[in-house]
Amino acid sequence: MKPLSEQCSEHLKKSAGEMQSEETKTAPGNGVTATRESPGQQNGIASSDVSSPVSQTRAEHQPPSSTPAPSAQPPREQWGGKYEFLLSCIGYCVGLGNVWRFPYLCYRNGGGVFLIPYFIMLFFTGMPLFLMELSLGQYGAAGPITVWKCCPLLKGIGIGMLCVSILVCLYYNVIIAWTFYYLGSSFQSPLPWSCDALQNIPFCRNKTNITQSPSEVFWNEKVLGVVHSEGLHDPGPVRWPLALCLLAAWVVIFLCMLKGIRSSGKVVYVTATFPYFVLVVLIIRGATLEGSLDGVAFYLTPNWVHLANAQVWNDAASQIFYSLGIGVGGLLSMASYNKFDNNVIRDTIIITIGNCGTSFFAGFAIFSILGHMAWRKGVPVGQVADSGPGLAFVAYPEALALLPGSVFWSILFFLMLFMLGVDTLFGNMEGICTAVLDEFPQLRSNLKLKTLFLALLCFAFYLMGLLLITDGGIYWFTLIDSFSTSFGLIIITLFMCIGISFFYGVNQFCQDIVDMICRCPPWCTKLLFYFKACWVVFTPFLLTFILTYIFIEMYRTSLRYGNYVFPTWGKALGVCMGAFCCLQILIWAIVAVSKESGTLKDRFKKSIRPLNSWRVNNINTTSQEQHVEPQQVEGPFTVNLTEADFTAMNWEAISEA
Repeated sequence: MKPLSEQCSEHLKKSAGEMQSEETKTAPGNGVTATRESPGQQNGIASSDVSSPVSQTRAEHQPPSSTPAPSAQPPREQWGGKYEFLLSCIGYCVGLGNVWRFPYLCYRNGGGVFLIPYFIMLFFTGMPLFLMELSLGQYGAAGPITVWKCCPLLKGIGIGMLCVSILVCLYYNVIIAWTFYYLGSSFQSPLPWSCDALQNIPFCRNKTNITQSPSEVFWNEKVLGVVHSEGLHDPGPVRWPLALCLLAAWVVIFLCMLKGIRSSGKVVYVTATFPYFVLVVLIIRGATLEGSLDGVAFYLTPNWVHLANAQVWNDAASQIFYSLGIGVGGLLSMASYNKFDNNVIRDTIIITIGNCGTSFFAGFAIFSILGHMAWRKGVPVGQVADSGPGLAFVAYPEALALLPGSVFWSILFFLMLFMLGVDTLFGNMEGICTAVLDEFPQLRSNLKLKTLFLALLCFAFYLMGLLLITDGGIYWFTLIDSFSTSFGLIIITLFMCIGISFFYGVNQFCQDIVDMICRCPPWCTKLLFYFKACWVVFTPFLLTFILTYIFIEMYRTSLRYGNYVFPTWGKALGVCMGAFCCLQILIWAIVAVSKESGTLKDRFKKSIRPLNSWRVNNINTTSQEQHVEPQQVEGPFTVNLTEADFTAMNWEAISEA
């Protein structure tokens, strides 16, 4: 198989009619392709590869190294087709938040007016960061840890992404377990949370003194058991029906990911498209219901006063940020399995616009049926609208129970939630697995070891997730959900943006994107100027704004679940979780600097230089011989090659000839 740089070169040769030859010098004994660097190549400034007949002679006659050669790494997997990657990314991004959070935020923050800050944040924060992750993963063909060979100082960003992804996977599959429980309960007629069920007749007949609806009773008592817990300090026993559902959820994830992207890439053809089918069906059904237009009007009626509220802009930014799955490592890992010449700019536009369009589209399916529910109850739509688990497992199931054929609609809805959750979890798990397999490539080459690793990983997540399905598990769920993707994730993403822009070099990064696309259309080149401005100015500014607002809100408000206020120690524990993730940046930066030699300034400069094993694919090169600067070669020890070393090798080659 030809190197990726040669593949991309062939595209350019065909378009320009030029004949160029690019050759690389391979260091014997370690099998690592080394590229000579000019001074301008360091710290993200474009450079040229150096290749000459003399360098070939050196490589041929160089004596073998005393260091034993490592075993050849297995070839990296690639997606079976571009649609597998697109569907995987769309499935990863289009998750439960698109259905249960965006519509609620939209009506709470001024209806249709909310779309203005929403799309501003998309174009200046979401798209640039999304493209940055895809490009970094595709160019480096590595996971969230190994990819930081482009700037060893920032390896902690990858470790931090891994920590965030672990926390997200821990609680996200609990949602799938709840979905399994509701899906199984949906095969009963009447539905156990409807007024037609015998156990709910007292709640539905005496409406004057009732404090909870049948769906709330089913959720709090039958599913969560939260009524038996006093708070975070009192988790209580494990709820074994949920434990079986959680086990089934992890078994499904394990089987779907058993063969890596070869298996999950095929599964997404169903899991990523089925939710759209259900949304269309729900919209059509909702449009035929009495009161549906009131729900849609409540969803979209603009209130221009909200534009002056900082909370609205923060909600728009956080929704864009979290719905796209930026900064967790999933996007970076999935892009690492792309072909080198895949058009990442095109994919970014398709996926981000598709994700936001799905959020807006889902609002019609949600509020048309909630409008009918409000009409049936004779109350305003605002009293039945909710967000998060309250919408997915209380308000919407209650609305579905009012429809003719409620069993069918309930099964369809919870199947959709299951598909949405599984797709997102695929991406998060892929980020963890890719990071570990890149650091320990022997796992990738041995199917038994890889299967054992994945099985142990899923089982460990299952054991840790048991805490979240106890009587008081919802309190721990809320704590992890609130802080795992809070300020820690924003800080990680902010440093990723700043590190690529100013340490690796924004000009070099843009050149890497052009090299990948090969035949870069004019519109791609123009868009790169826009993305460059975002990476350097707009995106860091907006991330700083979000971070500041999060800290202010964290200080001013208490963390709550219903009427329960979390204790100070619980909130401190959540802050420690977020701090642990972002502190990885500082810890591993200190490690990277301490490994270098020289003054502190010299160490810093060396730690931001790309390692020689970082893929360098400068296509527009010349065959001119250039002065060779001292170069650091990756190996068991740090070795500095000088001009004398190359002269000696040249002399030895000539003498042997």
